[in-house]
Amino acid sequence: QVQLVESGGGLVQAGGSLSLSCAASGRIFSIKRMGWYRQAPGKQRELVATTTSDNTDYAHSVRGRFTISRDNGKNTVFLQMNSLKPEDTAVYYCHAVMNGIAATSNYWGQGTQVTVSS
Repeated sequence: QVQLVESGGGLVQAGGSLSLSCAASGRIFSIKRMGWYRQAPGKQRELVATTTSDNTDYAHSVRGRFTISRDNGKNTVFLQMNSLKPEDTAVYYCHAVMNGIAATSNYWGQGTQVTVSS
């Protein structure tokens, strides 16, 4: 019943910026962690950035260039991407961890394509 929908991907030249957003909808009780992963062609899906109420974590490759933020009231997470590089090209996936009454559940968005040209 919970869905994550990403938006904001597109084509940008190296050095440019993009902003991604992800909104969670459905039967939401409590989302403890939201974040972003990405998967480039031929590569494994990797962590980009995650955030909780008191912690954030970034991949070394994006630290200092990307910023994750969250609007808890709207169950939305954002990713501001600056100084983009061609190696940032990937499908970016929103991720959420929900701590429910009986279990912890993981949810994934459908992905949004980010392409950075040289």
